[in-house]
Amino acid sequence: MRIVLGVGGGIAAYKSASLLRLFTEAGHNVSVIPTEASTRFVGVATWEALSGNPVSSSVFDEVEKVNHVRLGHEADLIVVAPATADLLARAAAGQANDLLTNTLLMARGPVFFAPAMHTEMWNHAATRANVETLRSRGAIVMEPAVGRLTGTDSGAGRLPEPEAIFAAAMAAAQDTGAAGSAAARPAGAGSLLGKTVTVTAGGTREPLDPVRFLGNRSSGKQGAALARAALDAGAHVRFIAAHMDIPAPDGVELTRVETALELRDAVHRAAPGSDVLIMAAAVADFRPDTNSDTKIKKRDDGTDPVITLVRNPDILAEAVQRRTEAAAGGGAARPVLIVGFAAETGDGSADVLDYGRQKLVRKGCDLLVLNRVGTSLVFGQDTTEVTLLSPQDSESVPAPTYAGTKMEIAHRIVARVAQELDAAVVPVR
Repeated sequence: MRIVLGVGGGIAAYKSASLLRLFTEAGHNVSVIPTEASTRFVGVATWEALSGNPVSSSVFDEVEKVNHVRLGHEADLIVVAPATADLLARAAAGQANDLLTNTLLMARGPVFFAPAMHTEMWNHAATRANVETLRSRGAIVMEPAVGRLTGTDSGAGRLPEPEAIFAAAMAAAQDTGAAGSAAARPAGAGSLLGKTVTVTAGGTREPLDPVRFLGNRSSGKQGAALARAALDAGAHVRFIAAHMDIPAPDGVELTRVETALELRDAVHRAAPGSDVLIMAAAVADFRPDTNSDTKIKKRDDGTDPVITLVRNPDILAEAVQRRTEAAAGGGAARPVLIVGFAAETGDGSADVLDYGRQKLVRKGCDLLVLNRVGTSLVFGQDTTEVTLLSPQDSESVPAPTYAGTKMEIAHRIVARVAQELDAAVVPVR
């Protein structure tokens, strides 16, 4: 794949050297276009050495090759990292005062911005308007990370780590067909612009004593992928994370929880202000009725402790019920769309699809993502297969089944969510 890597004039430009290495090691041909200001942070020689291609920021270099037209036309993907406030403003205004902005105007493939700037700059009304303009035109603008900035300040505006930018950019390229993917994303960048999406992820842990707990095999990978896909689609993402084997995605509003009861409280706080609730967390059905303050020890008499389990609340069903009650009381039915997950194994009584359909009816959610789980299936894996159930499924319009990486599946689910919101086919029960 032919990639143009645009580098803006910010201190975070040094991170783009690692991003360039990720692209080239994945086998892509990368042309780096730094702004003139960025070369004060990282020199042209570095970009040429790492990319193996000549580097310029001027439209007057190699005029015979018409670079200001050719580079944008030939690029399968353009990634700008860091995208400073100034660069976002120039791109949104359609300026063409250097080689990079010329190339952006000539782009035929997907364009991906990874912003980096001080928090006040990111939150300024002018920057927010520029971001919305770019997204409305189909560009993908990643949310910046939250953390230490230049100097002693911390906040939103930090450039996401190169690995996160690489993964999100590759997903964007695949979903638009730039990386050879057979299926394009049905709903593109900006399809959830202005929407708030709450995603739960990971597995809850129910404590037995200070060192032991009841848990499950959930890694949080699918929930994290859904959060990244929603960010790619332009949404503000509230991410409620139980135990996860991987870091939470950059750019989300993060809430950490451990138990099912803590997750329940977090969902009930976030859901009324959300357009979409996606319940991807693996929530324990039961918890110990007591939590010992001290470690449970083996008994000298050889008897075993008896652990009594009590049922945890059904958070998904409660969210649906609260929405129904709000609508009945004359309030807004929020969230507009509720998506549940079902991890099923099937048995002698029914198969996985039967159990999924029963759960869809029992929970009352608008969409249900059905997984077949088991040893070496789904939990902790990078690939998955899901069936997306809805109350509108019928023999003539059966539920679709998708297989692929969890990132690919996440984009499929987010695309369906965007379609449901646009069509307003959301029954309130």
